[in-house]
Amino acid sequence: MRHSAYVFDAYGTLFDVHAAVRRHAGEIGPDGQLLSEIWRAKQLEYSWVRTLMGSFADFWQLTEQALDFAFRKVPSADPRLRQALLDAYWQLDCYPEVPTVLKTLKADGARLAILSNGSTAMLEAAVKSAALDQVLDEVFSVDAVGRFKSHPSVYEMVTTAWRLYPEAVSFQSSNRWDVAGAARFGFHTVWINRGNQPDEYGDHPPDLILPSLEGLPTAF
Repeated sequence: MRHSAYVFDAYGTLFDVHAAVRRHAGEIGPDGQLLSEIWRAKQLEYSWVRTLMGSFADFWQLTEQALDFAFRKVPSADPRLRQALLDAYWQLDCYPEVPTVLKTLKADGARLAILSNGSTAMLEAAVKSAALDQVLDEVFSVDAVGRFKSHPSVYEMVTTAWRLYPEAVSFQSSNRWDVAGAARFGFHTVWINRGNQPDEYGDHPPDLILPSLEGLPTAF
């Protein structure tokens, strides 16, 4: 095995961030996808801005604020669904290939972890809901450093805790900006380009691009 550790972003990589809105698509109506996209975009924007300002806030708080903004931007969506959507976010669906891929890597002797902007409580709920707690060795939350990705201190949590050089870690994320940050830190990086998005951050390229996690165990 080329890497002794495989570390995964959570939201968008292991867990489908649009699953919460999809569960209530019938009640939301035709603008559900737009609502979900704005919700996700603002959630990330708030994390970046707060890191730049040095004003950390719990990721769940940012998730709530982002949804409130999305409702204001999409007036056709009923804001009375707010609590139902927030409740659904605690139990997001994982992508179908995720359990098999993680079990395969684990059986090959790799250490596995999540490294996420999510709060400790959010990640615990998501991992347990998807029954991934039996295969993961650790879940790293930015709560420990008070900054969000792609700040170097976030990626450093893994190398410090596991006493590894960055190049020993394969880091997988569906977020191209996250891959750029991890590459800059020195991780081997795999961009899980689920949405077939154009590449960016050309000065910090991924080592590998895959359409899903399915091909990861045999990629090297």
